[in-house]
Amino acid sequence: MTVIRLRPLRADERELLQTATLGNVNWCGERFTRHDVVARPEFSHYTHIDPARGDFGIVAESDDATVGVCWAQFLPADEPGFGFVAETTPEVSAWVSPAARGRGVGRRLMESLIVTARESGLERLSLSVEDGNVARRLYESLGFSPVAGREDEGVMLLRL
Repeated sequence: MTVIRLRPLRADERELLQTATLGNVNWCGERFTRHDVVARPEFSHYTHIDPARGDFGIVAESDDATVGVCWAQFLPADEPGFGFVAETTPEVSAWVSPAARGRGVGRRLMESLIVTARESGLERLSLSVEDGNVARRLYESLGFSPVAGREDEGVMLLRL
């Protein structure tokens, strides 16, 4: 892999978020299809960002190919994500293409997203990571910690 460039995620990159969400829900093997990601509400809200409500994200590119994406969404209480804690706390999702894993891409994406969140005046970020997912180590190393009472759900919180 060559140089990794980071850039802001655009609201029109829905296909990228579909690919990323499909990769996230299938992190441990084929469990869901792209149709599931698009059609099932518990997944489909991850496939678009709404800058008007404050959503934002970062894309990692190498040699004109996308190798990862990390995004934060202010999901409403009546349409919560798996890592939802409050409407005022954006939920983070992150994905790195299989070919780029283990090369620090996920860390760079997450660190950039955290900086953006701090600069925006946010107080917290949340996420959800399934038991056994190696990404948990990355999140813990960045300061995310389990939410009391929701450890079994894999919900984690970072105070900024």
